[in-house]
Amino acid sequence: MTDLVTVAELGGSLAAIGGAAYARHAHPAAYWSTVGLPLSVARLLASYSSTMDACGLTVEPPRWRALAVKATTRREVRPVPPRRGLIRPTSTGLRMRLRLAPGQEPADVAASAERLRHAWGVHAVHVRDIKPGVVELRLVGFDVLKKVRMPRGRTGLGALQVPVALREDATAYVRDYRAVPHELVLGATLSGKSMYLRNLLAGLATQPVVLVGIDCKRGVELSPFAARLSALATDPDQAAELLPVLVKEMEDRYDLIKARQGIAPGTPAEEITSDIWGLPDAERPAPVVLFVDEVAELFLVATRKEEERRDEMVTQLIRLAQLGRAAGLYLEVCGQRFGAELGKGATMLRAQLTGRVCHRVNDEASAKMALGDIAPEAVWAACSIPSERPGLAVAGDTSGGWSRIRTPNLSLAAAAATCRAAAHFAPDVPALSPFRPHVPPVPPVKPAGPSGSPRPVTE
Repeated sequence: MTDLVTVAELGGSLAAIGGAAYARHAHPAAYWSTVGLPLSVARLLASYSSTMDACGLTVEPPRWRALAVKATTRREVRPVPPRRGLIRPTSTGLRMRLRLAPGQEPADVAASAERLRHAWGVHAVHVRDIKPGVVELRLVGFDVLKKVRMPRGRTGLGALQVPVALREDATAYVRDYRAVPHELVLGATLSGKSMYLRNLLAGLATQPVVLVGIDCKRGVELSPFAARLSALATDPDQAAELLPVLVKEMEDRYDLIKARQGIAPGTPAEEITSDIWGLPDAERPAPVVLFVDEVAELFLVATRKEEERRDEMVTQLIRLAQLGRAAGLYLEVCGQRFGAELGKGATMLRAQLTGRVCHRVNDEASAKMALGDIAPEAVWAACSIPSERPGLAVAGDTSGGWSRIRTPNLSLAAAAATCRAAAHFAPDVPALSPFRPHVPPVPPVKPAGPSGSPRPVTE
């Protein structure tokens, strides 16, 4: 009987260990909530002071405190770690605020993030500056980019804000056109660039935004969303006709803004504006987002006539990038490569594209084109993206900050259905009517018939 009890105890222990190992691999979120979270909290509480001391994040206590300790306890005065706030568990990790000691800065904590990760047994540690003297540690318990699940509670987003991907710190990467007007998206074939574009279109489809597309691959990328597009050019000739119309629309909007600035002197200051967002709702034109897929096709030329057309299109794109923000015109430029070798004006256009998203690329030079001029340390991260993780990318902007992101999987059929259902959100822009794509009617679904041929009933 004793042997049976022993075998049962051993079997139960082995089963629990095996179940935990399986859950950690197959269901990391469930494993974190049941096993990883309590273990990490216990490690953090037990080793907080010693870990901070080992990472060099402690400082000498104030002199009055040292004298008080020696006078009352006669023990050695130890260095003081940053004061720790409450530990807030989340579905993907932990959050904790630290009040830095005098003489410390957030960069000191960020430099020790890898050491803290190993000491507390978590997948990653990210440091965010909250306010002077206070930083937030976001501990991530598992690889959230392995299977992307967008966080809930995203109802507070405003106009032209789309949660398009998940960051490696388990927060949503929001494409905010008003904060970052223009963006360059690079990626090799099957890198997830089209998935990123698909999520953007589906997110903007339900907003009163004019969506315009230039897809020189005969429209194979953007044609499924034709029901929501106000204009679509599928070759360089059509693009050469569409771009001047957009430039004229931008100039008309500037005339509207100038007319508002020239109103009577007694007008309140809040009604005087330098962009469309300061106009009254009844006068404000709808914002326009221009998607350019495979931008290199606009630069490639074979004859002198095509070269003249190229120069005109590139000049118009540069004008839209330089002046379009105040008029509510935003660019989303996509391609596999982008650099000075494309031709005249390429570097000038790239300099106007504030946001940068680089998926897996075929060479280091492409990653440098996207990120080298704003965040040189992000180039290595972009070059190390594996091919078995489509949708993984490195996002940065001209502030120098960057992070890894991954786009959730969205099927082409689901994105196209969203655009068809949101076709009524498309604002009416008369100047773009000649370029509106033809939308074939959806064939009716035939009811399913009987599974077999009918048989006569016999007695």
